[in-house]
This record gives sequence, structure tokens and C-alpha cells, in this order.
Amino acid sequence: MGRPFRQVDVFGSEAYRDNPVAVVGRSGRPNYVPRIVGPIRRARPVEVEDLLFLKAHTRRQVKITVPGPFTMLQQAQNEFYPGEEAAALDYAAALNAEIKDLFAHGADVVQIDEPYMQARPDKAREYGVKALNRALEGVQGTTAVHICFGYAAVVHERPSGYDFLPELAACGCRQISIETAQSNLDCSVLQTLPGKQIMVGCLDLNDHAVETPTTVVARIRKALQYIPPAQVILAPDCGMKYLPRAVADGKLAAMVEAAAILRREFAEA
Repeated sequence: MGRPFRQVDVFGSEAYRDNPVAVVGRSGRPNYVPRIVGPIRRARPVEVEDLLFLKAHTRRQVKITVPGPFTMLQQAQNEFYPGEEAAALDYAAALNAEIKDLFAHGADVVQIDEPYMQARPDKAREYGVKALNRALEGVQGTTAVHICFGYAAVVHERPSGYDFLPELAACGCRQISIETAQSNLDCSVLQTLPGKQIMVGCLDLNDHAVETPTTVVARIRKALQYIPPAQVILAPDCGMKYLPRAVADGKLAAMVEAAAILRREFAEA
């Protein structure tokens, strides 16, 4: 047996090599996760090198994603803190330093992924938004939070509504990334997020057939019944990495054309 993981890095890669523990993930299968047996601290930058690599290969705006404090805690075994909230807030403090570093090195958008807020909504209501806002303290730059039903390749059955979404109106993120395509989401919930830009997931990643731009436009119109065009950003549902490249490219091309159709329509209105 190796030494226990006594100081948890933001992503805790060493924990998987030392003494991980199996917990049940959101899919119902066991996942090996790090054990928290000491104070959570950010030991070093984690994604800055990846950001710099990305910026070296494009002149366009760049976005980078990080795991959220609530989700990181749900994927760890707490054996140190007296309660989950305290652990989540220390994850958040570590993440705060990482986000500030990413903006300092040229990120245009930083997205915080919080899928477990949907998977465990009762716990998320207790301290999820508090931890998310702690991660955003003093951050200057455009931030987003992503919440989803799980990868389409793993989770095939979806509810038609989120168990945790209106609560994000209280978070400090400017943008909220959601899924609507595979779940056929009831978009009336978007009225509960005034002032937020909504990244509307409009590509069904459970289906390898490439949508037509018309299909994508129709999905976006469902959201436009409840929020104005200025609040809408087109995006895929979650899990595009599981698609064959040709399928992913085709779906993204359809989404880009759909966005162009909608821009022309609203520019002429």
C-alpha cells in the first residue's frame, strides 16, 4: 500500500495512484476516487500549460473548462473535514486561485463544470451555489457554469426537466450552459434565470445522425419563447467527445449555420 493522499491538488491525480476508494457514480457504477485525509490546497497551476498550448494555436477567443467544487467533492471520499460544506469551500478556494491564473494567462472564458448539482440536487441546495460563488470571488473575466444530465453515450434516458437549475440565478457566473436537445427540455425554466446568458444545448449527441440547420433552429426557438435572443448562445449537449469526428464536425457545422440563420432573422426584424 502506498502513502495516503494527504494534500489534495485541485484535480488530485496522485490520489488515483496511491490509495483511492470506490464510490458509486451518477451512472450507478463504482468509480475510483481520491480520499481527502488532509487540508485541500492548490499545490500548483493545473491547466495553465494547456491554456498556453491552446493560445499558441489560434488567434480566436479561447475558453477553458475546470471542474466545479461541488462536483469535485462528490467525486472524492471525505475522511478529514467535519462536514461536506467545509470541504467544498476549500475546493472552491483552490479553484479560485486556478481560475484567476487562467485569466491572468489570457483565457477569454472559463467554464466551471458542475454536473453533480443535477445528480445530487438536495446537497447542491445546501452548499453548492455557496461553494461556486466562493470559487468566483474576485475573479475578473467571463465565467460560465455547466450543468447536465450526464454524457449521452453513458446516460441514455433523460428527464424533461432539471432538478437543479433555477437556483443558479444566485450564482456569480455570467453564462449558464444547459442541455435541451436529447432531453427535449421544457424551456419555460429559463425564465427563472433573468440576466444570465444561456448556452442552449441544441445538438442531440445520443443520435449519430447529423441534424439539419432547420432542426437546430427549431430547438433554439423553443428557448426563444421564454428568453430574448441576446441571452442565447448556441452550444452542443454534453459529451461530444464520444462521437466519431465526422459526425461531430457535421453537427457543429449544422449548429453554425443555424446560428447564422437566426442572426439574419433577428437582424432583419
